[in-house]
Amino acid sequence: MKELEYPFDVKKILSGKIKLRRLLLEKADGFIEKRIAILGGGTTSDIKDVMELFLLNQGIRPSFYESEYNQYYQEAMFPTEEFIKFSPDVIYICTSNHNIERYPSFSDSEEYVDQLFSEESEKYCAIWEKLEQQFHCPIIQNNFEMPAYRLLGNRDAYDYRGRTNFLMRLNMEFSRQASQRDHLLLCDLNYISSDYGLGKWSDIYYYCMYKYAMHIEAVPYLAFQAANIIKSLFGRNKKGLVLDLDNTLWGGIVGDDGVDNLAIGSELPKGQIYTQFQQYIKEYKKIGVFLAIDSKNDYENAVAGLEHPDSVLSKEDFVSIYANWEPKDQNLLAIADELQVLPESLVFIDDNPAERYMVEEQIDGVSVPNIGKVQDYIRIIDRSGFFEVTSLSEDDQKRVVMYQENAKRKQMQMNFSDYGEYLQSLEMQAVIREFDKVHFSRIAQLSNKSNQFNLTTRRYTKEEIEGIANDSSYITLYGRLQDRFGDNGVVSVVIGQIEGKNCHIRLWIMSCRVLKRDMENAMMDCFAARCSERGVGQIYGYYYPTRKNGMVKDFYKEMGFEKISEDAVFNTVWSLDIAKGYQKRNKFILVDF
Repeated sequence: MKELEYPFDVKKILSGKIKLRRLLLEKADGFIEKRIAILGGGTTSDIKDVMELFLLNQGIRPSFYESEYNQYYQEAMFPTEEFIKFSPDVIYICTSNHNIERYPSFSDSEEYVDQLFSEESEKYCAIWEKLEQQFHCPIIQNNFEMPAYRLLGNRDAYDYRGRTNFLMRLNMEFSRQASQRDHLLLCDLNYISSDYGLGKWSDIYYYCMYKYAMHIEAVPYLAFQAANIIKSLFGRNKKGLVLDLDNTLWGGIVGDDGVDNLAIGSELPKGQIYTQFQQYIKEYKKIGVFLAIDSKNDYENAVAGLEHPDSVLSKEDFVSIYANWEPKDQNLLAIADELQVLPESLVFIDDNPAERYMVEEQIDGVSVPNIGKVQDYIRIIDRSGFFEVTSLSEDDQKRVVMYQENAKRKQMQMNFSDYGEYLQSLEMQAVIREFDKVHFSRIAQLSNKSNQFNLTTRRYTKEEIEGIANDSSYITLYGRLQDRFGDNGVVSVVIGQIEGKNCHIRLWIMSCRVLKRDMENAMMDCFAARCSERGVGQIYGYYYPTRKNGMVKDFYKEMGFEKISEDAVFNTVWSLDIAKGYQKRNKFILVDF
């Protein structure tokens, strides 16, 4: 919904909350349900309402538990029965510098100020530890915005008695704690308030009248950032940037102006702006975001532009290049198909509003930001939160290489008339293991990201994965796959719950990158073997249809299961008898199990 994309029309959001919520609920389907507790140090009702809009826009339907005004400490340390029963998936501690119990005064010694700092930081550490022990879920904590005034002027930042110095010390301690605690994530109130404008943010009128920690019109900016963290936790980030070329990555039209006359590089101010934009875009590769090109151009001209001596980006930086005269929405769909991702996981960047309109109208779910003028490009993309990072695993950092390797596999497939010969030529090897601590984060991440191959639509947090791994009533498996082109990382997860002689498959997911590569058969073989070892005779599988997972509606049938029931909304239950033996299905993967 355009109203909920950066930059916001905050007045429209605040005045139209009820209407926007209704439209979001009417328009979308396939929501994932999440329970979010907000423990506030100020008035949080508007933050909650606006956060709901942003989450609905990301496919997450939240239910909320909201603490009483300024009861964040009491709710955390002495949770009510209602709070415990709510059993949140995420807890958001929405505090601000108004919640500092005591600031240093000019009569305080340095030792006493250190004591104040320790008491304040230890209070929050106690909160986090209590919540971690009680709820075992992610905790989002605001850090602190800078003070509304500085009695010492610039010295306030480095004098031990300055409020600015005190808040900076606390923010550094919060950062240190977040880097050491798996459950803890920071919502950077310091940056958000600075970006918004600290003077307006700190409008004392709204605090004194309504106990808002910020100006009412700043509420959507904070709610958006908190929602970005939550949608990232539950796998709703975008995966790739699809970029136009002319007047997007460089100034000018390469086919008309020629390579030598493009605006890029350090000689002209406009060229410097495009260079900085290219530098910014290239950095995304380091966090696993892939880059692709969708340009109306002759291919040779497009490549020539990328070979400009001042171009930061080269042909090799892009996993896919579509430079032709086909409609851009068709090219974008082709890119998604080639890389085996959903179109809605892409962000389309183009300076031309007509092209943006066409793509947005023709492809549901793709993000098409209004990037404005070239000097606005970085700000608009950066503030939009498409790729909010809540964890950064080794697999994340290698993801671009994985997409490049997948493109090579698809190209190689075209050289074979027999699909089995193609699979054999890949020289695939898999490692299939029970869940282990090293892979808890990646397993949870995959459970939240997988949409097309997700049979039961279940989503798990890292804490839930850890609990299941330590519960003897479950069978758990993850699978890594590599081939002649490289390592695909963890690509499949199966969770089964044993009840007597039966095992119920609660989760079966697989990365789209390896569909139809025999990995599903290898996982089935290993899962059946583990079931047999545990005395299971019957395996039950469940398929719950969504808008996105129709491709696996016949999965259990293909695995040899028998359908035993189907309800009015096409949820199906399947059964496989392994008591009398199981015939292995994998033919092309060498498995280390």
